[in-house]
Amino acid sequence: MRSHLLNDTTADRYRRSVTEGVERVAARLATTTRPFTGVTVDDLTPRIEGIDLDKPLHDTTAVLDELEEVYLRDAIYFHHPRYLAHLNCPVVIPAVLGEAVLSAVNSSLDTWDQSAGGTLIERKLIDWTNERIGFGPSADGVFTSGGSQSNLQALLLAREEGKWENLADLRIFASEVSHFSVRKSAKLLGLGADAVVSIPVDHDKRMQTLALARELERCKEDGLVPMAVVATAGTTDFGSIDPLPEVAQLCSQFGAWMHVDAAYGCGLLASLKNRGRIDGIERADSVTVDYHKSFFQPVSSSALLVRDVATLRHATYHAEYLNPRRMVEERIPNQVDKSLQTTRRFDALKLWMTLRVMGADGIGELFDEVCDLAAEGWELLAADPRFDVVVEPSLSTLVFRVIPSGITDPAEIDRANLYARKALFASGDAVVAGTKVGGRHYLKFTLLNPETTVDDIAAVLDLIAGHAEQYLGDSLDRAC
Repeated sequence: MRSHLLNDTTADRYRRSVTEGVERVAARLATTTRPFTGVTVDDLTPRIEGIDLDKPLHDTTAVLDELEEVYLRDAIYFHHPRYLAHLNCPVVIPAVLGEAVLSAVNSSLDTWDQSAGGTLIERKLIDWTNERIGFGPSADGVFTSGGSQSNLQALLLAREEGKWENLADLRIFASEVSHFSVRKSAKLLGLGADAVVSIPVDHDKRMQTLALARELERCKEDGLVPMAVVATAGTTDFGSIDPLPEVAQLCSQFGAWMHVDAAYGCGLLASLKNRGRIDGIERADSVTVDYHKSFFQPVSSSALLVRDVATLRHATYHAEYLNPRRMVEERIPNQVDKSLQTTRRFDALKLWMTLRVMGADGIGELFDEVCDLAAEGWELLAADPRFDVVVEPSLSTLVFRVIPSGITDPAEIDRANLYARKALFASGDAVVAGTKVGGRHYLKFTLLNPETTVDDIAAVLDLIAGHAEQYLGDSLDRAC
């Protein structure tokens, strides 16, 4: 069994095995004509449950053949131009190369003696991102598993900075369309169920700052503590960007920590023409970024950035076997001193490779392309009487629903849209997401693929309308 360990004696076997795997994936990518095969849970489950994991195949080719059957053939491929559903981006090749390197070397980014240069590369990328945000020389941060972890750590820092004794008095303010991780974080941090105050949004799905001001004032009047305000730069459902300068002013006025959840909108940090949409982000106390959303990186590649490095001390614990206090005096850089995680992948390498091959402008160009595409898609939807589109996009998301001809019952329209999304997914021709707006069911395009065209959008809209009409036709037939 030692022949399977990666070391100096098995380098040739490693090269052959990885090459064979890469060839399989490349062949699948080259021949994929739809984002999904339409396989069902009932079809796929018996195939995987029928595999006896206690009986290995002892052959890489045989295992890859099996993997074709249980995964590669039926995987959902985000690189396809008609995958339009969630915040999943196609990935750039330099980042995939970085993934291959980091997996093989297997550095752990918790301590210097497990990563060496990896530590400094991550720190350099944190500094680079902070410069893009507009933070000063006292800023710092750390890579995380994703936006939810970054939001949790940001709110932990906000809670600890205040040194409040009664957690029940603490309040977090976020828009009604902010990410669910804000409420989840509040619960994990031991705050009450009513700790998160939901702020209404305007027609463009942006936090209403007048409403925020009223709620902050009410909080003070009630003897409660405005712990933090979470502004969103790219909401999950709408891609909307809260008015960051106004939020920053209110945070300063009421003494609240300002956190910007830019998990989606962080691509604007590299934008050549749309960077101004997140002006004010430099006034935040902390910022969440997900490079694996709008920097075209493989999952996971994310970070939490903070204006003041001193706030990261709230995540610092020392263990004699790992990062004893004397290492601080010896100026040995241990990333575990900043992180909620201990063992942690060298995910920063993927972004490093991307920047060194493509440059920030190359990333920005790709994100600008999908934002432009969303603007064209909105014009298409707004001009099509078959659809109701909710809001003009700030980033690359379109929320809409089909309005079948002759149907006025909102519940029936809901059912038609739910059916259309399900039927489209089952066909494998395209994948779209869904959400609710005002209690009604809507569909969602999240456009993160520069290869997607307006013609693709138009074709998928026709498919959706066709499935909705099919549902209504079938309903009438059943009624008769």
